[in-house]
Amino acid sequence: MTLRTIAAAEAAPALERFDAVIDVRSPAEFAEDHLPGAVNWPVLDDEQRRVVGTLYVKDSPLAARKVGAAMVARNIAAHVEQWVQDKPREWQPLVYCWRGGQRSGALAWFLDQIGFRTTRLNGGYKAFRLVVRDDLAALPQGLQFTVVAGRTGSGKTRLLHALAQAGAQVLDLEAMACHRGSVLGGLPNQPQPSQKRFDTLLWQALRAFDAQRPVFVESESRRVGAVQLPDALVARMREHSRCVRVQMDDGARVQLLLQEYGFFAQQPERFCELLGALTELQGKERVKRWQAMARDALWPELFGELMREHYDPLYERSMQRNFAGLATSQPLALADGGDDALRAAAHTLMQAG
Repeated sequence: MTLRTIAAAEAAPALERFDAVIDVRSPAEFAEDHLPGAVNWPVLDDEQRRVVGTLYVKDSPLAARKVGAAMVARNIAAHVEQWVQDKPREWQPLVYCWRGGQRSGALAWFLDQIGFRTTRLNGGYKAFRLVVRDDLAALPQGLQFTVVAGRTGSGKTRLLHALAQAGAQVLDLEAMACHRGSVLGGLPNQPQPSQKRFDTLLWQALRAFDAQRPVFVESESRRVGAVQLPDALVARMREHSRCVRVQMDDGARVQLLLQEYGFFAQQPERFCELLGALTELQGKERVKRWQAMARDALWPELFGELMREHYDPLYERSMQRNFAGLATSQPLALADGGDDALRAAAHTLMQAG
């Protein structure tokens, strides 16, 4: 058969037309980021890639290719034996590596020789990455965002979940970033994705939205933990979006925070370590007092103080400075973070359009 190639700009919006998207890069490269839906069939694993790279630099390209060819042949044979035996003649895979070179070329050639309608991604992951970056600069401009604003603990994230369950279009940036967006926002046992992985997840979400319907999103800053939002998305959210301001009384907010951050009760020293990052803003004495409250398990009192003395003033300054639609925002009262209140609020927002 004739091995085909496809440009990244053509393949990226039509990946579902392939029966499999096969990433032949090493597991570490795959873990950093990969095309949506891809499976990892490494033709060189991480250690083999290191060995071949060292040979290339310290000996010669020829020596590296000799050793690498044997490794690649054995790995491809293992993949064919494990993954290909049950595939029908009509199976159509897309194969890619870093730049669309020798690694993807080797596996694609074998699959083509077997008789499968195989396509190789021209330019590999690197070309796909350029498509993602270009699209992240363009896609936000065509979307209508409704920014859900509100002080810390007012139920913004829970409201987004209720909206999604009710059928609304929701961009949950904190879920993609595996982070709640504050000093204390890291999720237990959930490391954040790489910047590239976050970008790809965001690209998938933005592409899937219907531009004729509103997209609900939380009022995030430019960074969510360690990952950064694209400038075009930040500008669209801040300058050309409708704002809705969620309001909840302080007692209910404290109760919600106790639920969301209750895991810190089992690791107070970790909590105290994170609080240390607030020293420059709040001063040593105040932070030390908060750390002592955490060690004494005075969690309701501590979260109340953190809200009033740190998060609320910081949030108000940031919102007033950055979100043009805040001055004319609609207030939305939430009695608490319970399911009934959230469902009612989601219904209200969706009816408002």
